[in-house]
Amino acid sequence: MRLLHTSDWHIGRTFHGVDLLADQARSLNAIAELVAAESVDVVVVPGDVYDRSIPSADAIAVCIRGFEAIRAAGAQIIATSGNHDSPARLGAGASFAAAGGLHLRTTVAAVDRPIMLADAHGDLACYGIPYLEPEITRAELGVPQARSHAEILDAAMGRIRADIAERGGIRTVVLAHAFVVGGEATGSERSISVGGVETVPMSAFDGIDYVALGHLHSPQTLSESVRYSGSPLPYSFAENSHRKAVWLVDLDDAGLCAVQRRDLPVVRGLSRLTGTLDELLSDATYSDAVEHYVSATLTDHARPVDALRTLRTRFPHAVHVEWSRPEGNPELRYRERVHGRRDTDVAHSFLTDVRGAPSDGEMTWLERALAAAVAEPERAAQPTLLGELSA
Repeated sequence: MRLLHTSDWHIGRTFHGVDLLADQARSLNAIAELVAAESVDVVVVPGDVYDRSIPSADAIAVCIRGFEAIRAAGAQIIATSGNHDSPARLGAGASFAAAGGLHLRTTVAAVDRPIMLADAHGDLACYGIPYLEPEITRAELGVPQARSHAEILDAAMGRIRADIAERGGIRTVVLAHAFVVGGEATGSERSISVGGVETVPMSAFDGIDYVALGHLHSPQTLSESVRYSGSPLPYSFAENSHRKAVWLVDLDDAGLCAVQRRDLPVVRGLSRLTGTLDELLSDATYSDAVEHYVSATLTDHARPVDALRTLRTRFPHAVHVEWSRPEGNPELRYRERVHGRRDTDVAHSFLTDVRGAPSDGEMTWLERALAAAVAEPERAAQPTLLGELSA
């Protein structure tokens, strides 16, 4: 049996306000092409199929076309809901969709009801654990005292292990949308800490032949059999440091046989550029970034007017611009500005900045006040000294 592990499609997401549906459609087509080229039997998608609980009509259309392309390429699909999805909406029509090879697992009640697949080596049980919010699911899982994601996942895995024991000696795959200890976030994931501690231990999945994880957006190997595939597209500039990928998972009669990484094509690159506006517009050094999504830090001495629009004359996909004064912000270097200056000079500058230059009379009063403040500790110490002398 050959599985393709992908996750966190986030269909309908925008990137700094830019619509990504066309990019997402291309990435799903690339996955479908890989399914055909690698003779994949099943594609597993552990959560965050959509980016919003109520996806737009266009987002739904892109997702359905992606499912259709994967199915036409020869693979069945198993998908669960993530913390971005609406379980009820994603799971609507699940029993009908299963007849066409799309298996959706979005409810607590279905966690111990595996999708049963078969190959030359026998049966394979695939269990789908949707994102489980402790506050919402603890009663249904029979653990009303649970507050953390670890407790909730343990309860769900307890049901799964009971079902595995009844079936006896069967190969198993689990899909789960969770933050497993050892994984590294990229910054574009939404926190799932509401309701308790968000992380779960990897030991929760002991004994499972392969665990397909969703939620974190970079490909990661926590153990040979426990992995994140990451998202098929980058959703923050922090993700430009890793290549998007999927995992090809082979199972034989003994269970997990091999796992291979397959890099996905780069739909559009990400670039962070730094320089003056004129440099970015003219320097050949930045030619490779012309078709990328661009985040620019401008170092002009004066803040350029309408910088983003101007930058887009060369970089049409520029999405973010910020200005950083090349010598830094002098207002934040207060210690340097006052170092070595007399107190009266510092006070004079302060009054000038906030209300205008003080008069000679005002400065006389200010100098007396500063002198009195400096002398105050000495006067305060005198009674104690006299007391010691008289004693």
